[in-house]
Amino acid sequence: MSEKEKMLAGELYDANYNEDLIKERYIVKDKCFEYNNLKPSKLEDRMRLIKKILGSTKENFLIEQPFICDYGYNIKIGENFYSNHNLIILDANKVEFGDNVFIGPNCGFYTAGHPLDSERRNKGLEYAKPIKVGNNVWFGGNVVVLPSVTIGDNVVIGAGSIVTKDIPSNSVAAGNPCKVIKTI
Repeated sequence: MSEKEKMLAGELYDANYNEDLIKERYIVKDKCFEYNNLKPSKLEDRMRLIKKILGSTKENFLIEQPFICDYGYNIKIGENFYSNHNLIILDANKVEFGDNVFIGPNCGFYTAGHPLDSERRNKGLEYAKPIKVGNNVWFGGNVVVLPSVTIGDNVVIGAGSIVTKDIPSNSVAAGNPCKVIKTI
């Protein structure tokens, strides 16, 4: 099994010394650099380039600059998607967003994690687990979503939250760790 296959299967893999994965990351990071340095008013150029970065998009969306990701091809966004400035998606595994998702500034979605034992971690091994976000979800600013999290439909995640566990549909959730505080 290749390191990329291990990565996508959620198994421990070597991201730091695998030439194929390193090359893929440099390709997309160069595209992100280009995207982030386009004039904000060049919306058509921005849209053309971001569609080359992401794995799947619908027609109506906007990602404000700057935007950073690891691979791009693992990111799927739905219709009417909006992200404010400084979105970071570490997409070593799938990150899927439904329709009508709004993301505040300085948010991060991290599929990557590292072993707790230092021997394996110091060898550069890591794992990646998917993140899935439903429809009609709003993230306040400075939210971090960690690996293996699923967020249901009709959810509001309060600013500054760190989402470590699944959040059910029709919820308002906030905190560190993020917990449901109200049902909608």
